[in-house]
Amino acid sequence: MHRRTFQTNLLAAAAAAATTASWSTESSAAAIPPGGRTTNPIGISTYSLWRFKNDEFKDVTKCIDFAADAGFDGVEILLYQISQTEMLSNSALQAIKRRSLVHGLPLYGMSTHQGFVSPDPEVRRMNIELTCGQMELCYKLGIPTMRVNTGRWGTSKDFDTLMAYTEEDGYPWVIDALERCLPTAEKCGVTLGLENHWGLGLTPEGVLRIVDAINSPYLQVTLDTGNFLEDPYTKLQKLAAKTVLLQAKTYYGGGEWYSLELDYEKIAKILRDANYRGWISLEFEGKENYKTAIPKSLELLRNAFKL
Repeated sequence: MHRRTFQTNLLAAAAAAATTASWSTESSAAAIPPGGRTTNPIGISTYSLWRFKNDEFKDVTKCIDFAADAGFDGVEILLYQISQTEMLSNSALQAIKRRSLVHGLPLYGMSTHQGFVSPDPEVRRMNIELTCGQMELCYKLGIPTMRVNTGRWGTSKDFDTLMAYTEEDGYPWVIDALERCLPTAEKCGVTLGLENHWGLGLTPEGVLRIVDAINSPYLQVTLDTGNFLEDPYTKLQKLAAKTVLLQAKTYYGGGEWYSLELDYEKIAKILRDANYRGWISLEFEGKENYKTAIPKSLELLRNAFKL
């Protein structure tokens, strides 16, 4: 190809990409470009199968096999599950990645645990190093987003010391710790998603206080539909615009700890209005047998999350 022709074609491609990028950031959630995807991709968290007790799915590769056979689009890995099966060697990690490849299922997320709510700087430093190491694992597996938590309040063994601190002390600890994780996040290309969970992430206001203070594209929100027990839709809506991964709870057969009657048509509209087109990750947390409950959960989410 003539050099000038090649340059002309390259510029045309760049202009087309710019047009596409402009559409994705400026269009309304209701508009779908010609040929555009009309559903959110639906994946499954390995937690849905293992749940800390089901030895049949202790091996993550078996979870990936199940996800492929059940018709999911991808898989989210619970890191604790890998740790428990002592599969942290690089060769074992690459075996997981290869299994996802042969099934055509991307590994889109990893859920991790850490705790930054501690008055002890050494405890926070250790958890920063832990979190950075977890991001390195995501990089090896090609996983683009990782769930993080603030940690549980009450990490001090000394009750008198614990009672000397308040939430107002805790926010600077968490903000500082997560800021120290960001260089690794950027280096590895892993977007952290702060979950609306325990600790200082219990409320949407708490999550946003941390995320907004850090103000980085590498710290956004992992939004869990099952962690707001009261007025969930209003609270989910407050976090929708910053969501990079939606974890969708279902409770067929009654919940292990509690059940919520969640209207996924309503939740899907909240996410559509926020122009969210990313992953929906099933976290099945009911007592019904997974062989019947998970297919029903997938059908529920497929029907709800049509863009």
